[in-house]
Amino acid sequence: MTIQETQREIIEEFSLFEDWMQRYEYMIELGKSLPLIPEEFKTDDNIIKGCQSKVWVHAALDQDKLQFSADSDAIITKGIIAILIRAFSNQHPKDILDANTDFIDEIGLKEHLSPTRANGLVSMIKQIKLYAIAFQTQLN
Repeated sequence: MTIQETQREIIEEFSLFEDWMQRYEYMIELGKSLPLIPEEFKTDDNIIKGCQSKVWVHAALDQDKLQFSADSDAIITKGIIAILIRAFSNQHPKDILDANTDFIDEIGLKEHLSPTRANGLVSMIKQIKLYAIAFQTQLN
C-alpha cells in the first residue's frame, strides 16, 4: 500500500466519527495497538526533541524500506505517533521524502491539539523525514 493510499484510509476512518472526543478515543486505541519499541531503542538518541512528553522513534532499513517503531509516555501522543508510523512505515525513504502530510490537516488533527502537542507533531514528522534522508543517502 502506498503512503497516499494509507493516508486516504486514515482520513476515511477519522471521517466516521462525529466529534473530536470520539476521534481522541480512536487515537488512544491506535496508540494502544502500536507495537512497542524494543527497550534498547528507548535512548536519548531516539527521543523526539520538541515534544512535551517523551516520544521515542527508531528506524531501520529492511529490504530498502524503512520500518519504524515508537513509544510515548503520553497516551494521546502515542496515538499521534501511531498514525504517523502507519502512514510512513514499510515505505521507501524516497517515497517518505516525497510524501506530503496534508492528511493531518484533512483529519483536523493539528487544529485540535494544544500548541505544545502541535509542535510535537511537527517534530515527529521532521524526525521521520530526517530518518528517510539518512537512509536514502545510504542507498545512493
